[in-house]
Amino acid sequence: MNNSKHIAELTQNLQDVYTVFVTHDVKECQEFYTRWFGFSTLFESSWFILMQSPGEKGSLLAFMNEEHPSFPPAPKAMNGNGAFITFQVADAKNLYDGMASAGMEISYHLKLEDWGQLRFAVIDPNGMHVDVVEQIEPKEGFWDQYMG
Repeated sequence: MNNSKHIAELTQNLQDVYTVFVTHDVKECQEFYTRWFGFSTLFESSWFILMQSPGEKGSLLAFMNEEHPSFPPAPKAMNGNGAFITFQVADAKNLYDGMASAGMEISYHLKLEDWGQLRFAVIDPNGMHVDVVEQIEPKEGFWDQYMG
């Protein structure tokens, strides 16, 4: 049996995929993603939390304290560099207005991007950039220079 076919058969049992971010404060992350993005908690312990976004697709996101008891040891808590999260929403302006009026510190103010997004950004408790985007029509011809 060729290796790629074997792997494909084995991964048919794959049930879900989610990112786990190592953090100094699981509770602070839980509060941030619940308050500002409507996530609900599916599982919670003192050192790990699994959350799900609202909506039909319900994406999963997890946070784990760097002092967890599992083996092997996890990497150190992230410092906000090297990764970011993008949340695609139906109405970026409405969310931006609501978050700003509720006191959320906006790190990148609402902007219409030529590549086809209305977007803004905030910073989560880990220092990670959270990009909030609404897909719109790109500026005519924008992508021509980037497509093969």
